[in-house]
Amino acid sequence: MKLKGVAAGEKNRLHKVLDDAGIRLGGVVSDIQGTSAQAMIAGLVAGQPVAALLKQARGRLKAKREQLAQALDEPLSERHRWLLQESQNHLRYLEEQLHQVDEQRLAGMEPYRQAWQLLQTIPGIDTVSAVQLIAEIGVDLESFGSAERLASWAGMCPGNHDRAGKRKRVATRPGNRALRQLLCEVANAACNTDSQFKGQYPALVIRRGHQRSIVAIGHKLLRVVYTVLKEQQPYRDPEIDYEALVVAKNAPRWLKALQKYGYLADTHPVAA
Repeated sequence: MKLKGVAAGEKNRLHKVLDDAGIRLGGVVSDIQGTSAQAMIAGLVAGQPVAALLKQARGRLKAKREQLAQALDEPLSERHRWLLQESQNHLRYLEEQLHQVDEQRLAGMEPYRQAWQLLQTIPGIDTVSAVQLIAEIGVDLESFGSAERLASWAGMCPGNHDRAGKRKRVATRPGNRALRQLLCEVANAACNTDSQFKGQYPALVIRRGHQRSIVAIGHKLLRVVYTVLKEQQPYRDPEIDYEALVVAKNAPRWLKALQKYGYLADTHPVAA
């Protein structure tokens, strides 16, 4: 997590160097670490003309060539060239270090492969976040006793302040800071998947705002994690008709087999 923080800081430094030089590339590209942006920065360091830099635009950036030309049309001093090159070199080094750390993490998952794979069936959880979850809570959840206690230990439960029969809003209780941050990242990712969490977010954000909604979805995800690990069963989303997906995938093959062996005399196109 600290390496990611250092990489994020270096990325911000790169933005500041570009802004200081009058290069507003960060206002046009979505990711300064993207392939096109990095190629353009390398071209700036090498002293290439704007026309050559625009040829590095890929994908959707091709439609923004006019904006890119305006953002890149500034002379660079030797000091700015040196700072940009140093920043790029440092970012490459950090990315390599992060890649090596991820490889070590994945290698360490061999004894916990089943749990690791089960966690990846949950929306928003990828290979790395599944590793981090197992590192924080383990695979044997008997010590927690229940999903509610696990959520309380993680600091994903709201505090309790009852007075005169009224329950007042208070901040979430303190807990495992690293796990809380991870669950919020997973919740943000889950809100962009075709799952129940994508539908829950709009309903929550109207009443609670973005941050509280993400914590609430993170709380729900942690309960799902507890259930998946305890029952040793993959996640099944309540809003997805898995039987219909199986039929849609296999129906053409089934129809051909039925026709081949005489169980179906004639086939007609079936409406989706």
